[in-house]
This record gives sequence, C-alpha cells and structure tokens, in this order.
Amino acid sequence: MRALSGGMKRRVLVAQALVHRPPVIVLDEPTAGVDVELRQSLWAFIRRLNQDGHTILLTTHYLEEAETLCNRLALLRQGEIIALDHTHHLLKNSHEHCIHISLSGSLPEMWHPNIQSSTHYHYTLTLHSTEAVEMLLRECRERRLQIYDFTTSRPSREDVFLRMMRTA
Repeated sequence: MRALSGGMKRRVLVAQALVHRPPVIVLDEPTAGVDVELRQSLWAFIRRLNQDGHTILLTTHYLEEAETLCNRLALLRQGEIIALDHTHHLLKNSHEHCIHISLSGSLPEMWHPNIQSSTHYHYTLTLHSTEAVEMLLRECRERRLQIYDFTTSRPSREDVFLRMMRTA
C-alpha cells in the first residue's frame, strides 16, 4: 500500500469500505489529493452507489463536491451542527446581492452601512433583497444622480458558506 499513489490509495480505501456491501457508507474526504480525472471517476462511482440504494455519509471541505454529490448538507462548527437542509436550499438560497455602481456624485447616506468598498464615486455594496436594489436605484434617480455603470451578482458558494459559519 505504501508504494501506491494517493489516487490509488483512495481507490483501495473505497474498495475496502464496500467489501461487505454495507447499507451506509462513510467516505471521509474521498477526493482529497487526487487528480481531476480520478475525482470525476470517484464522483460517478459514488453516485452509482447511492442509486443502488446505499446511503452515503460524505465528509468534505470542497463545497463543489458537496453540491454535486449530496442531497442534504449538514454544516458543522466545532463539532456541532449549525445548519441542516437540502443542498440547494443551503447553498443557493441567499438573497444577498453584490452591487457595483458608478455615480455622478456621492451615494446617498442611507446606503453607507451597506458599502463594502468605494473609490471616487464607485461603490461596492451588499444588499439583502431585490427590493433593496430597487430602492437604491429609485433613491439615486430621485437625487438626480447619473448612473454610469451598474452590475449585480450573487455571492459565491464560499461567500454563503462563510456567512453561515459566522452567523449561525
């Protein structure tokens, strides 16, 4: 076993776990240290095991892996579950918007608590609803501020995860 590569060791460990066809399979970081091709192969194999009726308990630090393979996620902080829900609810149910806006003047003061960064009338803000985005634009129009540039984006999986770990 010592002479095997990291990827081959992972394959052997998964094979050992399956010898007795257990109903529940615990996989701890199954793709850590493997190349992209092997990772894709292991993901397909894990999906097949689940389709064949095995319950898979997967621990991972890779959010992409959790989102790809899991129906439900439990987030742990210091050994305690801080969130447990369907994967798409946990990772995609963020209502936050990251706003980048360039104006002809200063952003109205009521929006200053939302500013993440600013440079000479260009602002990056975090807003917590679509309604807040609409209010921001309405306030700028009412103050006759010209909008030179405006983009919006959603937080990444990592942003959502970090926010949940801080606030839960």
